[in-house]
Amino acid sequence: MLAPYYQQKMVEAGCDEAGRGCYAGPVFAAAVILPATFTHPLLNDSKQLKAAERNEVRISILEHAISYGVAMVSEEEIDRINILKASFKAMHLAIEQLRVVPELLLIDGNRFTPYPSIQHTCIVKGDGIYASIAAASILAKTARDAYMTRLHDEFPHYNWAKNKGYGTLAHREAIDQHGLCKYHRKSFNIASTQLTISADNL
Repeated sequence: MLAPYYQQKMVEAGCDEAGRGCYAGPVFAAAVILPATFTHPLLNDSKQLKAAERNEVRISILEHAISYGVAMVSEEEIDRINILKASFKAMHLAIEQLRVVPELLLIDGNRFTPYPSIQHTCIVKGDGIYASIAAASILAKTARDAYMTRLHDEFPHYNWAKNKGYGTLAHREAIDQHGLCKYHRKSFNIASTQLTISADNL
């Protein structure tokens, strides 16, 4: 069971991103403030859940969260400022949407660009430790998956409905055949099928 909070004196929001390692599409981030009493039997790091499970927990998070925000930074912006800065920017945009101003941000990972006037703590693999970070990971992941499924309709040969833009073998074979499209991250070292198979299980 995930910890309900990092500390009890300050209002805290969990923050996480989704899509950082993808070949195509935006990076998404979410910020979530949960009540200390929030529980759900499936709540966990979004990567540990099946799509149907993520969508089930998402509904509960949206219903019970004190406040939440979800934001994205486009592939064009990723290419312009780099993926790390884009991930932090998406988190900042999500935090801006919170109706309740948190006093502490719990950031999944080991670094973060400070948000003005709010303390933060970075927690490696925090989405498997704290409920609010896990909730943020689920909102970011489900929002991005839905977005990439919509992009699939425009460019179905990349099969983004299944791979969501990650560098799977099928995605790289489609790139070999059709080249890059406007949604691909041009600043990424997008490998062809001849060069690597390391992304197959992402």
